[in-house]
Amino acid sequence: MRLTVTDADIARKAVQLGVIEEGQPVPPKERSRIAAALLQEQMPGVKKADVPVAQSIVVQPGGGVEIDGRPFPWVIQAETIEVTLDPSGSGLVRLTIPTQSVQIIKPESESPS
Repeated sequence: MRLTVTDADIARKAVQLGVIEEGQPVPPKERSRIAAALLQEQMPGVKKADVPVAQSIVVQPGGGVEIDGRPFPWVIQAETIEVTLDPSGSGLVRLTIPTQSVQIIKPESESPS
């Protein structure tokens, strides 16, 4: 499945989010955030309510990470931790975890009948 976002989609969402007024250009620094919001809306499958949400993430100097007071696996690559903060105080943390094997298991609800 290919997800796409047009300039018109970005402008419409920016107006909906209150970033700009109708007819104004979208500021370049806001385009990626707005495009990400649109792509998230297009993603099939898991609904936001189905995903567990951490109450607290603490990123320590040197790359130590605690989630809800418990240490997260030591294999996190500290130089590739990306943090995005929302004005409300909530945010998004992206971590890189190197591995020699990845297994993705398709939920039974998506299996062919």
